[in-house]
Amino acid sequence: MTVDIRKQLHAGSGRIAMELQFDIRNGELFALFGPSGAGKTSVARMIAGLLAPDEGRIIVDNQLWFDQLQAVNLPPQRRDVGVVFQEYALFPNMTVRENVAYGLKKEQPENVVDELLDIMELGKMEKVKPAMLSGGQKQRVALARALARRPKVLLLDEPTSALDAALRVRMQHYIRTVHDQHQMTTLLITHDVTEVIRLADRVLVIEQGNVVTQGAARDVLPLDDLRSLL
Repeated sequence: MTVDIRKQLHAGSGRIAMELQFDIRNGELFALFGPSGAGKTSVARMIAGLLAPDEGRIIVDNQLWFDQLQAVNLPPQRRDVGVVFQEYALFPNMTVRENVAYGLKKEQPENVVDELLDIMELGKMEKVKPAMLSGGQKQRVALARALARRPKVLLLDEPTSALDAALRVRMQHYIRTVHDQHQMTTLLITHDVTEVIRLADRVLVIEQGNVVTQGAARDVLPLDDLRSLL
């Protein structure tokens, strides 16, 4: 994936002139790291087709998803992407199984749902509706639904931010396991240093919509945060 975008954004701290260029390798778990208000969620929304850049291009597997000069802007339903935002957005009238199955493409077999329910340890709750689930369980359902369609790109926006420490570590394990099993190309958006170190192959650090540094997490993030995990 190649992302080369420019966008004028309005944040709590004022106007942000975003200008980002980065590449994500196929099968890589790539983290976008920075403080709140840096523009991280806006990047995910632009990749998903929910927000248009002012200029630039987004290319996935040699397919143009966005190109301002060529007037290309594929709608979200034509972008092979799975998205997990912080609010989960589960369907309250559907069971766990039905929520996950909703993510399937037409040609996919139902046993994909069984596989994901097993990986996420949700099989015993397949007939339960979201109102009866804990925050961690809802998060796992949202992730399973995003994965059900086997997307080319998986976007995870602060996927563990609402969880306590124990659940956060467990959810991080699920994310890395599923990413590896299905050879996903994953963009993880987070402001949690330890999450980057535990999960990411590489990290791009941004502030105010611009690149600060990038590389392997152990090379670009603070040494004290690395020591805390040893």
